[in-house]
Amino acid sequence: MPPALPIVRSTGELRAQVRAWRAAGERVGFVPTMGALHEGHLSLVRLAKTRADRCVASVFVNPTQFAPSEDFAAYPRDEARDAALLADAGCDLLWAPTVREMYPDGFATAVSVSGVSAPLEGEKRPTHFQGVATVVAKLLNQVQPDLAVFGEKDYQQLMVVRRMVRDLDLPVEIVGAPTARDPDGLALSSRNAYLDAAQRETAGKLNVILQEAARALAKGARADAVEAEAVAMLEGLGFDPVDYVEVRGREDLERLGPGPILPPARLLAAAWLGRTRLIDNVAV
Repeated sequence: MPPALPIVRSTGELRAQVRAWRAAGERVGFVPTMGALHEGHLSLVRLAKTRADRCVASVFVNPTQFAPSEDFAAYPRDEARDAALLADAGCDLLWAPTVREMYPDGFATAVSVSGVSAPLEGEKRPTHFQGVATVVAKLLNQVQPDLAVFGEKDYQQLMVVRRMVRDLDLPVEIVGAPTARDPDGLALSSRNAYLDAAQRETAGKLNVILQEAARALAKGARADAVEAEAVAMLEGLGFDPVDYVEVRGREDLERLGPGPILPPARLLAAAWLGRTRLIDNVAV
């Protein structure tokens, strides 16, 4: 059984530990999370440890990326469980700041990444990516890692973070990790716990439909026809509403179509099953 994972809650203590590792010539990896950890998060930690000597993971449920109507208050929190899982995965330090530590009284700064943040999630959740960019910029500045690992499940978020790091000349490598999935293809997510048994049986079909659509696009099918068919199939299975199914440029997320597209591209989707909003994406 691994020893208890050290937990730090002040930026000064965090930076002191990172400085000590650097003084010993060690590379530092970082995995930001909002807790409620699952195998997807732990795979990011294990990937970080293949690329760095030390791994810091953060657990911070960031209030600024939730709209008033979203599930901030209900978002699952269990720090002791998260710390145990991180220790088992080889994490070296848990950064668990309070809201006051992250956003002290008088906090008045926001980071906004235009362009890549505008479509898809940006249309459905207009305040989301400003909250994400601001907290990630702060976390990267606090931890000051050599590399940070983000999962491809939140593909648009990964593109936003990469653009922000590039534009602001932040000295960190952003590593994208493949989406961790259940055997039926459902992307692992903390919010999957909201699904009841019948919804869970249906949920894996989202990825199946996206994979079929991606194959059709790669063979030259019209983008608009493939998107419309995927939406109809999802609605037929009980996904309601389907927020979007769209094929986009792999890096800039520019709209592609309506006719045949030239790969590489990315097919992204978001849809609701009951009160649970599922997102997924696949390469084309």
